[in-house]
Amino acid sequence: MADSSSSESTVKCPVCAQEMPTAAINSHLDGCLDMKPSGAIPKKRRLSSNEGTEGADTYGKILGSATPSFSVFQKHMTAERLHEETPSKSPFFPITSPKRTDMNHKWKDINAGSSSEAIKREQQMAHQSQHIQDHPKEKTMAEKLDGKPLADKLRPCKLQDYMGQDKILGEDAMLRKLLQANDIPSAILWGPPGCGKTTLAHIIAKNTNKNNTRFVTLSATSTSTNEVREVIKHAQNELKLFKRKTILFVDEIHRFNKLQQDTFLPHVECGTITLIGATTENPSFQVNNALLSRCRVIVLEKLSVNAMEAILKRAVDSLGIQVLREDEQAECSISDASESEMFIEDKALTTLAHLCDGDARTGLNGLQLSVQARLAAGDDPQKQRMIIKEEHIKEGLQRSHILYDRAGEEHYNCISALHKSMRGSDQNASLYWLGRMLEGGEDPLYVARRLVRFASEDIGLADPLALTQAVSAYQASHFIGMPECDVILAQCVMYLARAPKSVAAYSAYNKVKECLKNHKGPLPPVPLHLRNAPTKLMKNLGYAKGYKYNPLFKEPVEQDYFPPELKGIKFV
Repeated sequence: MADSSSSESTVKCPVCAQEMPTAAINSHLDGCLDMKPSGAIPKKRRLSSNEGTEGADTYGKILGSATPSFSVFQKHMTAERLHEETPSKSPFFPITSPKRTDMNHKWKDINAGSSSEAIKREQQMAHQSQHIQDHPKEKTMAEKLDGKPLADKLRPCKLQDYMGQDKILGEDAMLRKLLQANDIPSAILWGPPGCGKTTLAHIIAKNTNKNNTRFVTLSATSTSTNEVREVIKHAQNELKLFKRKTILFVDEIHRFNKLQQDTFLPHVECGTITLIGATTENPSFQVNNALLSRCRVIVLEKLSVNAMEAILKRAVDSLGIQVLREDEQAECSISDASESEMFIEDKALTTLAHLCDGDARTGLNGLQLSVQARLAAGDDPQKQRMIIKEEHIKEGLQRSHILYDRAGEEHYNCISALHKSMRGSDQNASLYWLGRMLEGGEDPLYVARRLVRFASEDIGLADPLALTQAVSAYQASHFIGMPECDVILAQCVMYLARAPKSVAAYSAYNKVKECLKNHKGPLPPVPLHLRNAPTKLMKNLGYAKGYKYNPLFKEPVEQDYFPPELKGIKFV
């Protein structure tokens, strides 16, 4: 620090505490550092006049050590770097300071052995850090499965990765060309669960030109009408101010009631929004006819077994699971395998593709559950490799995944198939459709009621006992319930399928309904002789007059039972 009492400007050396002219401090510091290695440059601050001695004592203690430590050297170099980047106006730290390279060189000359080891350790640490950056640690199987479900993680983002719907998205399909041209029409995506409806909407969102189109996603299960109106209002502003179109994707659109669906109608019609709805229910029943007429219905089919196998193989590849073919020996494959920690039998993948019933979500989540179960159970602790077999897949799914909705279209499709199979006297098909319904969770009493109806509609007078069988089956099912009543219903279905068929009663009554429906004018009154006469007044009016009581006659009685206007009509 400058001595205020002296006539000439002097400074005190921070190393040896000698006073000298300011102009000579740089060369003096170089000499001091050549004689003794400095541990650390002091903190850059202006010292008071009474701190000089204490500072000299402190630096003497630091320099007193025989071999300065590597940490001391690091502190020294850090202070030098700060000194170079932020030069101080203090006379103790002049602007022209020794360069860092010179300091490193002098330090190596003073203590070459210590510094070489430190620098070597530093270089090794830098090399390891660079290696970690270039070769990040591979995630374990548990880390890959952690977080989102596998079905969501592997959702494709490109149209070329979309599998299983070649009929509507083939190379020459019209929808594919429209998507590639970014000309998206309003559409209703209709298909079973897990066939790719939501995935297709996400692909449209990923490949939409963000400059002139915005994509908004809503779910009918958690969105109110007010939220829909806010989205539409925002879409109107975007179109008016920025000329940006809005594509609105509504998942499970059938969950909106008819009033909520009417909210979209005028805005779809005028082009404010392009509506894409996804539903598992028949749009003919669940979507307003007015809205349906303004949207193109795109029917997505259940995924085939081949498509499911391709999706599952892509999943196991992304997880790093090796597939073992049937012709390979498991032991040989495992011993020759490189670093894979898990294997899956090819037969197990095929079984999973069949059991998930065309539902990609069920298949991928079933695979994830099986892998997690094997990780939890372990297989070979020494090799740390596990094999997923067919029984593990079946155990994970518990049972065959059957697509059946008790309140949806599949409900009506299956009961119609059962009815027609029994009418055609096909016992095998009848039992199959019965099983589809019962194993899918259908109410057995609903099936029993339909069998009672069938006994009269399709068998009728050809076997009057069929109705007794059906009513008994209903009562027994009511007493026992599922799952024990399944064999009762199966017995009744087989009986009705084998029984002779007659629709005489069914056809005759339909003719009666047509007659009543098409009759012109008021319906004719009941003839007087067919009326009862419980009172004297009614007898005086002619009620029951001329009626012939049939049991009193040995011969058939000729008597008119039709009104005169319908005399001679036949229904049988």
